[in-house]
Amino acid sequence: MKQRYKYDPAKFHLAVAGGSGTGKSSLINAFRGIKNKAKDAEPTDFVECTSEVKRLPDKARPQIVWFDVPGANTLKVPDWRYFNDQGLYIFQAIIVLYSSRFTATDIAILRNCERYNIPTYLVRSQSDTPLREIIKEKINEDEFLLADIHPAILEEARQEFIDRTQANVDSNLKQAGLEQKRIYAVSRKGFMP
Repeated sequence: MKQRYKYDPAKFHLAVAGGSGTGKSSLINAFRGIKNKAKDAEPTDFVECTSEVKRLPDKARPQIVWFDVPGANTLKVPDWRYFNDQGLYIFQAIIVLYSSRFTATDIAILRNCERYNIPTYLVRSQSDTPLREIIKEKINEDEFLLADIHPAILEEARQEFIDRTQANVDSNLKQAGLEQKRIYAVSRKGFMP
């Protein structure tokens, strides 16, 4: 597998893995400082478009090599074979990206990473959607522009989203017998601390 992925011991190999449609290619594009439709960008779409693991050097940080891993839970990539079939055991770190729900596939990736002593980072993508829902509840309006929301309400909603998301992940990890992990949240607009 190392030969297949052109493993270079002088580089740091970082994979982004998770379910199909969670935004793995978009996240890698963002980390590489490339807009989704730019010439050097990884293709993104609302339908499955990453069919094999892709090695992506980082021009801004040449010591890092990103790997865009196809999404799990598809007919082409069943979740129970995901970790081994994608060769995730060779990476030095793995970002586990999930969107609306934390799934059994995410747990399986984390459990296997623990088995291989691979550091993992949990990232919740598409965070703007639930954040907007929390704001709707707080202001009791269906239509609004984020720019029109009072900063205190926006901050309260952001903190509620992060707290609820972290609590949900903590509960799932505890149920699976895994150590708690800090979650990171991202949206199309950026990162949420």
